[in-house]
Amino acid sequence: MSRVPTAHNAAVEGQIAKTVLMPGDPLRAKFIAETYLENVTCFNTVRNMLGFTGTYQGKPVSVMGHGMGIPSIGIYSYELFNFYDVDNIIRIGSAGALSDDLDLKDLVIAMGACTDSNYANQYQLPGTFAPIASYTLMQKAIEEAQKKGISVAIGNVLSTDVFYNANKGANDAWKSMGVLCIEMEAAALYMNAAQAGKNALCILSISDHIYKGTELSAQERQLGFKNMIEVALGII
Repeated sequence: MSRVPTAHNAAVEGQIAKTVLMPGDPLRAKFIAETYLENVTCFNTVRNMLGFTGTYQGKPVSVMGHGMGIPSIGIYSYELFNFYDVDNIIRIGSAGALSDDLDLKDLVIAMGACTDSNYANQYQLPGTFAPIASYTLMQKAIEEAQKKGISVAIGNVLSTDVFYNANKGANDAWKSMGVLCIEMEAAALYMNAAQAGKNALCILSISDHIYKGTELSAQERQLGFKNMIEVALGII
């Protein structure tokens, strides 16, 4: 019996491309589909987590929101990898900078994703799992950014479960370990990809700086991440 559609995704077999770009905000997915893709069809509106398939420079690609946090991306990416036979998921999202070398709209490629989440507990591993990006996708993203003259920072990020953290020393501790920025999803995406034998990458655009006190507006977060989107599209 077919496992699709699911309770979260109305798509049927064949409606989703092998490569999916995933912003957190479903309205950003809609913006990307309408701005960059041709021959677009909408495959999902369940819970308003919009999903679209089209072509970019003649290549099929899908774009779908994943919501906020590890539980949300955990569901959507698991279903895409395991039920819809997606091979590559590229998260394109926002992040809060920790590194003094980062500024608003700078790009970060998450080579690894630290986390304070308990997501890996389900695998019952005899140790601590280190979630990492697909080297192939990461190399392509670096090359695409270089080709476009876009500088990127590459390294560890933090995928946290906590947006408003009661532990006031947490950011200082992660920064002291060289973590570049904070987001909320990459670790689960990388774990799901590892278990499924698929490829995942997280490309982030800095929306605020935790130490410098600067931030983008909600409108700028939704529409202003042109470099990140174009680097991701360039590697499909």
